Amino acid sequence: MKPKKTALRKPTFSEALVPLLGMVLLLGIGYGKYGLPIQFLLIVAAFLAAIIAKRCGYTWDDMIKGIAEKITSSLPSLLVMVCVGAMIASWMVSGTIPMMIYYGIKIIDPQFLFVTAFFVTAVISTFTGTSFGSAGTAGVAIMGIAIALGVPLEIAAGAVISGAVFGDKLSPLSDTTMLAPIAAGSELYDHIKHMLYTTGSATILCIIAYTGIGMTMDVSQMTNPETVNAILSNLETLYTFNPLLLLPPCLIFWGAYTKKPTIPMLLLASAIAIVMGMVFQGFALKTALQAFVGGFKVAMIPGAADVKVVKPIVSLLTRGGLMGMMGTVLLVFCAFAFAGLFSKAGCIEVVLERFIKSIKSVGQLVTATVGSTLFMSIVTGSSYLAILIPGEMFKDLYKKFNLEPKNLSRTLEDAGTCAVPLVPWSVAGTYMAATLGVPTLSYLPWTILCYSSFIFAIIFAYTGFGIAKIKK
Repeated sequence: MKPKKTALRKPTFSEALVPLLGMVLLLGIGYGKYGLPIQFLLIVAAFLAAIIAKRCGYTWDDMIKGIAEKITSSLPSLLVMVCVGAMIASWMVSGTIPMMIYYGIKIIDPQFLFVTAFFVTAVISTFTGTSFGSAGTAGVAIMGIAIALGVPLEIAAGAVISGAVFGDKLSPLSDTTMLAPIAAGSELYDHIKHMLYTTGSATILCIIAYTGIGMTMDVSQMTNPETVNAILSNLETLYTFNPLLLLPPCLIFWGAYTKKPTIPMLLLASAIAIVMGMVFQGFALKTALQAFVGGFKVAMIPGAADVKVVKPIVSLLTRGGLMGMMGTVLLVFCAFAFAGLFSKAGCIEVVLERFIKSIKSVGQLVTATVGSTLFMSIVTGSSYLAILIPGEMFKDLYKKFNLEPKNLSRTLEDAGTCAVPLVPWSVAGTYMAATLGVPTLSYLPWTILCYSSFIFAIIFAYTGFGIAKIKK
């Protein structure tokens, strides 16, 4: 006889808090103070969530299904992430990214690098609708320029991510921009226009801050002319540059604009780049494919053994590859093990329901929406879940307070789309850290648009500015 299945029940509020507080303590002390591997700490947090799920009557099979559902929902993003890693390596083979770095060093004034990084990635992400693509192309080149010029990498990464998130929020091609109005029940273009209040304010703050930070830097202490000249000389010697090397990024922008499938376009751009590397740079097919899979290394460049390569060039060019993203994928799997168990046990609903009971004003409503969305971002690491679940829970409350649905969709993006890149174990956070080469907690203070957006959302809610009421 099969053992009788325990009746399912909701966790109590105290039970729901146990795995959440456990994760916060494990990551805050274990990772923040002692530098323990974050994957191990997430597995321990998942074990705590499994204990609560078991107490609530869930079987091991139920728990596995919960984990599988979370991983399945993230697979498209993970596949894009892995393909971008391979694309970066192939663009190193072709010389596309080195050429961007070379001319960027020559053109960009170090004092305006941060604000330039913000503008460039904002424009690209708006046209393509993806922060991943923007950070993985122009972002990588900008970080290379930052390394060469000796400016603080964490500030450069913060500016890149702020610009990338700008387009991810406002572009009608972005998946989160399309998802938020669906979750809230608003219209797409009404949603985009309404975001101009908070995102526009955050953008002005970014421009002022990044310009001010750059202008106050003592550039003479950072840029060593001898090092910069050596880097330029190395790039000239190692690569042959010509305008055709811009074909792969042009193909990516065209594919995004015409709404072609993302992964095939990334792989096609990578294939073209590999062919260009063989034609223009003299790579053997086997070497180019080794870079595509295992990541690019300076020693792979034909004739590199005969060149005195300066140390910054190694930092600039060693990156990418399918395998280069595997550590990031493992981290996401560990995070989603916790998220799947925490969600399956019903802990998310119990915690969010406690939030809703205390709301008495519009200011409190928007603050609770921001708090719930941030909570979902931290716990699940998914911008989709951070938008969908609070959107469903708060939709009727916004109507009760006589607020247009576009207020809710805007707030979901202000806190969901913006906050996820700041979570070290999220898909976006791990991707940005791996691609730009700067740890999440290091660039976090400088991603001004990411946290100022939801701060402006709360300020406007309490002042009434930019809040749309339902017209009778």
